[in-house]
Amino acid sequence: MYSSIIRPNTWVAIRLPSGVTRNILVTPNATISLGKYGSFPANLIIERPYHVTFEIEDQRPDEKYSRIRIVPASELYAEIFADEESPDCSAPTVDAAKPVISAEDGVEFTLVDAESGKLVTRSSGEVIDENARQTLTQEEIEELKREGSNAGKDVIAKLMLSHTALDQKTSFSLAKYKLLKTKKYIRRFQILPVDVPNLAHWQLEERDASKILDLRAEMIALVGSWGNVHYGGDSVYLGDPMATCEQGEEALAPLQGDLLNGRWLVVDDTGGLLVAAIAERMGVLFPELDEDEDSLDEQARREKRERREAEKEAEDNQDGDVDMADADDPANRAIDGARPKKVRSSDFAIPYSQTNTITVVHSASQPSLPFLGYWDFDAVAPSHAEHPLCRHLMCLTWLQLLKPELDTAYSTPPLTASPELLGSWKPSRRGNFHRKRRRFARTRHVVEATRAGGFSGLVCASTMDPISILKHTLPLLAGGAPVSMYSPTLEPLAALADCFSVSRRTAWTSGTLPEMVAKTVEELERWEGSEQFPLNPTLLLGTSIQTSRARRWQVLPGRTHPLMTERGGTDGYVFTAWRAKPAAGKVAAKGKFKRRKLETGSAAESEAADTPKA
Repeated sequence: MYSSIIRPNTWVAIRLPSGVTRNILVTPNATISLGKYGSFPANLIIERPYHVTFEIEDQRPDEKYSRIRIVPASELYAEIFADEESPDCSAPTVDAAKPVISAEDGVEFTLVDAESGKLVTRSSGEVIDENARQTLTQEEIEELKREGSNAGKDVIAKLMLSHTALDQKTSFSLAKYKLLKTKKYIRRFQILPVDVPNLAHWQLEERDASKILDLRAEMIALVGSWGNVHYGGDSVYLGDPMATCEQGEEALAPLQGDLLNGRWLVVDDTGGLLVAAIAERMGVLFPELDEDEDSLDEQARREKRERREAEKEAEDNQDGDVDMADADDPANRAIDGARPKKVRSSDFAIPYSQTNTITVVHSASQPSLPFLGYWDFDAVAPSHAEHPLCRHLMCLTWLQLLKPELDTAYSTPPLTASPELLGSWKPSRRGNFHRKRRRFARTRHVVEATRAGGFSGLVCASTMDPISILKHTLPLLAGGAPVSMYSPTLEPLAALADCFSVSRRTAWTSGTLPEMVAKTVEELERWEGSEQFPLNPTLLLGTSIQTSRARRWQVLPGRTHPLMTERGGTDGYVFTAWRAKPAAGKVAAKGKFKRRKLETGSAAESEAADTPKA
């Protein structure tokens, strides 16, 4: 879970009064600019809480920057509280005996006093010219903005006082006019954490929606729910094989299938947004925080952070390309209170957990997951800060999954060298030697663990043909595993659902097809496909296609309708199903049935026999 306070070097979502959201990296000693609303130092929001409204104050004469303050709730909702406390807020009573006063021709809204019959307010369909009704010129408004007094509230007040047609506006029109001016001139903003729904909304509304395949927040929730994505258990790691530099691939730790639990297979073409949503459900998206860190004051947190960064830098400066030290060696123990030498793992130590993991299959040389950078993780960085995804996110290409022997990173044997030869090399060459060995061990483990199968579910959001995806990923799923596939269009998913129709399943289970002759159940699960049967129709059950879209509505008397200014785009569709394990052989219902007569029936037959016929 993300922290409750704003920490340095983290991404935050700043929501402006106009409704626009900006994702900004909070860097210490930097300046955050909000355009026409002003700017302020980033240090003023560090260690401040989320979900509060800030206001940019006027610049003081002796300072070169603007300060900010937290706007209390009593000030934010002062007008609402005043309206609720006023005696006019009560609902009016209607007398059925009095006649209904109708509006005149050409008048959309009239307010008439029921007792005197006098016209109080009227609103016609005429277009009010704002330039003619507003006495302030544009130059005077710009001068008021440059003076910038009282965080823009003075500008709004003078605009309201200078308008000569306020008495002709209805209460609704007046409130709308004030709201528009407030959004334009008030210097306030709200800071929100960058979570998956906020990032998806920002990418859809203000960036390129095609990069995430028009994946909206409600569709992200739908895909994750039907994929049954959840926490997969505590982390379990393989033991270090203690391999030396002279040993090759024979020293790799063997794969233990009984430890592989709580794993999800993912195909993501949304730039990492789908992976982030899955990681958030599994509890491995946000960096781990110290339990007592939020309880410390600002100075103690800063000192603890600086001490941790200094230790990390000291470890990076050390030679990390040495063999694993023996922890039981007396030479490595503390002497006279000195810090003992840190025990390092060998090159063939597997850093990935065996449970609660995400395996991403991609088609490029490196996975394209740039959106994970908003949570301080880079999937292609050679070294970065410790993050839960470092231990729970594994990536491999389609080539490594289908034909690993053609991939050089998998098939090339690891380098070996004697200690004497290794000691004669330069540090850069030794570093490359150990780095290649570690890469080989990680690649071999990821490929073998993926090809072993047993995944708890399959979640996809890709532009690839869904039939081709399922052709190679269905055999990797465990029995009963859910399948959840998103597509911005309906046609690919409709073609996929037709592959598992009742007619195809009936023809397949009849046993008369030549494709099924002399083939085992395992071979039929990895069916290569034909024109009539692209996929084995018995591998999935309960197939369905569904969609969902949460629309915003304007609810006012006589004005209840969806907001017409909301962004359009595709609704998106989700294909759902469950993995089935076909039974071997032909299934038929068999049994022995014995015909028995009831006592009441026998008595009725005897009575009928004794009765003479007419």
